[in-house]
Amino acid sequence: MSGNEMSEGRTSENAAAPPATASPATVALADLLRTAVDTVLTEDLALALLKRADLPPEVLEQLAKNANALKSRKVKIALVSHPHTPRHVSVPLARQFYTFDLMKVALSPHVPADVKVAVDGVLISRLKTVTLGERLTLARRASGRVAAALLLDVESGDGKIVDRNTMDRKTIDRKTIDRKITDRKTIAGKTIGGKTIAGKTIAAKAVARDTRVMQAALENPRLTEALVINSVLGPAAGAALVQAVARHAKWSRRREIRAALLRTAHLSLARALEFSRGIPAPLLEEVLASSRLPAPIKAQLIRESQASP
Repeated sequence: MSGNEMSEGRTSENAAAPPATASPATVALADLLRTAVDTVLTEDLALALLKRADLPPEVLEQLAKNANALKSRKVKIALVSHPHTPRHVSVPLARQFYTFDLMKVALSPHVPADVKVAVDGVLISRLKTVTLGERLTLARRASGRVAAALLLDVESGDGKIVDRNTMDRKTIDRKTIDRKITDRKTIAGKTIGGKTIAGKTIAAKAVARDTRVMQAALENPRLTEALVINSVLGPAAGAALVQAVARHAKWSRRREIRAALLRTAHLSLARALEFSRGIPAPLLEEVLASSRLPAPIKAQLIRESQASP
C-alpha cells in the first residue's frame, strides 16, 4: 500500500470516529452543579450532598444561592461548616445564626481557622445582648476566644452585661459600686418573709452575681494561658478579674501568669509577695519596671527579693 493510500485510510478512520466525550470529572461536576441549583432540592438531599468532603467551592457557592435549600437551618449550618465553602459565602451566612449555632460552627473541627475567627467575632459582638443563662453556657462551652471576652464582662443590675472594652473601666466600677451601695441601703434592715436581711449579705450576693460568668469562663477547657495573660494585662481588666485569676487553683500556679499579674495594678501585697518568690531578682526588677502596682508594694517586693538568699 502506497503512502498516499495509508494517509487517506487514516483520514477516513478519524472522520468515522465518534467525537471525544467529556471526562468523568467534568461530567460529575456538571451533575453536582445541576443538583446544587435545583429549585426543588429537599433538605435531606442537600444535607446528603454537603456530607461529601470533596465538594468543589463552585458547587457550594451555587448551593448558597438556592433559596429553597437555604430555608433549612440545618442546611445553612452544614454549608457554613463545610471545609471548602468560600469565606465570602460562609461568614455572611453565619451572621444569620442564633447564638448556639454560632458556637457549634466555631467548635467544628472541619471549619477553616480563619472562618472560626470570624464566627467568634460575630458571637463576641453579640455578648452584651444575650441573657445571663446564655452567657454562662458560652463561658463554659464556647471557644477560648469567646471565654476570654467573657472574662471582661460585668453584669449590670438588670441582668445585662457591660462591655469593658467599649466603656471606661472607672465608670463601670463606679456604677457597680453605687448600685451595690444603693441596694444595701434600700434593703438592709427591712423584713422580708419574717427575716431581716443584712446589708453585708446583699452586697455579697451582688458580688457573686457579677462574677459568675467570669468564674465559669476561667474553668473553660479551651481557655489558654496566652488568652488569660492578654486579658489581665489589657486596659479593660479590673480588680475582680485580677483577683479571680490570682486565686484560681489552675491559673495562679502558672509562672508566666504570675509574672503578668505582677504587672497589673490590682494585686494585693500578700499575693504579690507569694508570686515574686522564686523569680530571680534581676528578672523581678524587669517585671516590676513595667508594673502598675503601687510604688510601696514594688519597693517591698524588691527588698524581699534582695534579702532572700
